[in-house]
Amino acid sequence: MTMESIVTTQPTLDADTLTLRPLRRSDMGMIEHYASDERVARMTTSIPHPVPPGMTEGFVTRAMAVEREEDVWAMDGTKLGGPELMGLISLQRMDRDQSEIGYWVAPAYWNTGLASEAVETLVRANPMQNATIFASVFQDNPASARVLTNCGFEYIGDAESFSVARKAQVQTWTYLLKCLS
Repeated sequence: MTMESIVTTQPTLDADTLTLRPLRRSDMGMIEHYASDERVARMTTSIPHPVPPGMTEGFVTRAMAVEREEDVWAMDGTKLGGPELMGLISLQRMDRDQSEIGYWVAPAYWNTGLASEAVETLVRANPMQNATIFASVFQDNPASARVLTNCGFEYIGDAESFSVARKAQVQTWTYLLKCLS
């Protein structure tokens, strides 16, 4: 058995009931399990349904790369005896000190405050030292819109994005958060 070393500058962030930590290879099984749930895939732009072979491994490999365009954290509940992975949250680097936040939560943890705690923790830490963080949610997902507005994001307009799981353009609400003055 070979131990794998993880080289990362991505911080681990502590919240009251969870820890946001960088992904590890051992997360692949649970990521694939949750991402394979059509209810999760349909609320994202990038998760296909069904999940094709190798997709999860490729995603985790990219997330663990030293040179990456997106930092991805596991929502880890072990600090209070919960599971190691309850969802994911990420920051996609953009130009001009900006990023886009994205997240999904496993259905068993919907309506528990988990997404709000994860977004608040990531925004407060601002690990990329962003001036602005953007977000968009599908208009048929008002719960995610509430998470963003409750965390200080402001609605800036409607748009649309392609959903791989739905194989269609889907109407979105777009949000912005000014982090640094």
